[in-house]
Amino acid sequence: MALVTPVDTVPVDQLGRVHFVGIGGAGMSGIARVMLARGVPVSGSDAGPAPMLAELAALGADVHAGHDAAHLGQADTVVVSSAIRPSNPELAAARERNLRVLPRAAALASIMVGRRATAIAGTHGKTTTTSMLTTILRECGADPGYVIGGVLAETGRGAEDGGGPDLVVEADESDGSFLMLSPYVAVITNVEADHLDNYSGLDEIRAAFEAFARRITPGGALITCADDAGAQAVAEASRARDIRVRSYGEAATADYRVSQFSPRGMGSTFVLTAAPNSAGPDSAGPSGLDPFESTVTVAVPGRHNMLNAAAAIAAATELGVPGPQAAAALAAYRGAHRRMEPKGEADGVRVLDSYAHHPTEVAADLAAARDLADGGRVLAVFQPHLFSRTRIFATDFGAALGRADEAVVLDIYAAREDPEPGVTGQLVADAVPGGRGRFRPGPLAAVPAVIADLAKPGDLVLTMGAGDVTTLGPVIVAALRARGAGVPDPAAEESSG
Repeated sequence: MALVTPVDTVPVDQLGRVHFVGIGGAGMSGIARVMLARGVPVSGSDAGPAPMLAELAALGADVHAGHDAAHLGQADTVVVSSAIRPSNPELAAARERNLRVLPRAAALASIMVGRRATAIAGTHGKTTTTSMLTTILRECGADPGYVIGGVLAETGRGAEDGGGPDLVVEADESDGSFLMLSPYVAVITNVEADHLDNYSGLDEIRAAFEAFARRITPGGALITCADDAGAQAVAEASRARDIRVRSYGEAATADYRVSQFSPRGMGSTFVLTAAPNSAGPDSAGPSGLDPFESTVTVAVPGRHNMLNAAAAIAAATELGVPGPQAAAALAAYRGAHRRMEPKGEADGVRVLDSYAHHPTEVAADLAAARDLADGGRVLAVFQPHLFSRTRIFATDFGAALGRADEAVVLDIYAAREDPEPGVTGQLVADAVPGGRGRFRPGPLAAVPAVIADLAKPGDLVLTMGAGDVTTLGPVIVAALRARGAGVPDPAAEESSG
């Protein structure tokens, strides 16, 4: 995959009939849902019968399982996800017919036209922060539109058009496509090295985030994490622009400062104090920050989610929601799918699922799991995502997984990449300190029996990764339930036979 070349934004009412290649993905299906709500004729296809296809069909989309040039029909515009290769028959046919072909972010930019848009960017925490801000605005009666790279628990959807002026979107930096967006408010949660199949290194990544900040419309706001060096570098580079530059975090210099973090079961509380940073150029006058202090309750675990919550409250405040009201509204947040999502409990063992697929994310979620385990052991089931990411970060993944008492590492989920010789999950397992990493190649169906053999009452199991490891949670719970009932597990017998 290479960096996407930005294209001019076309308003959604000028796109004509729109066909999505890869419509079943979280981001693509969300954009398609919003376009359908606005009366745009939508069709699309996905490699297989993705669950989202039936939902979109019920909304009026013409959807297909499998890719075929005939699926284009009378499309005027074709939207492609980053996972689509040039050889895809629908993409090839679209280019042969000289149709307008847009990357996903350009389609997202189209639906942002005419709305007061907030874009959440960063190496980690985008989905959670986008979801939290959406919840706050919904609870405060703003009826926002939103497009999230996950599913909001309160609505069961990853996107809605909404009836209010605000649109909240998740901005993807992985291929540089967030440089097509022009938000009124932008949040940058952190800037770290990732997606090194596209970027040459951290300097180029930081430059991309600085360019993203330059896309903020005049009079808008940039909100960055004061605890993250990369995000703060972007903030400093943006201070000369005609925008408000705000920060949040535990640092004493933060405009929205968090303190007194206290884990409480599947959530936490903390204190958020908003006060102008006297070092900032916009700390007084019409654009000044109205001070407030609130105790905030968050229904998801982990110190990293405290920071995500602070970012969401800060963004809501910059959009005009009174700070205490925004803080109180966050109590309604119930999480997003695959973000420390409980999958069940059986025979004294709890099972959660996480989308973590970068070493920093793995470490943060395991730290939260340690708090949740409350003295029990933490067992991690980790599926590496992409051969390039595994090769580059194998040692870092191993160190992060060292926060678990046991780590079962699966085969790599290839996604859009071809295999690399010698690059397997074994690299990660071998890097887990203390010999606590176990490489478990082969079918996922054999993994629940492995976990049922390892887990003890009081333990917590966390499945982790951006691939199909997410399917394991309920099956592990079933295997634990069968173990507790003394029922032989057919998968275990098959794997041992």
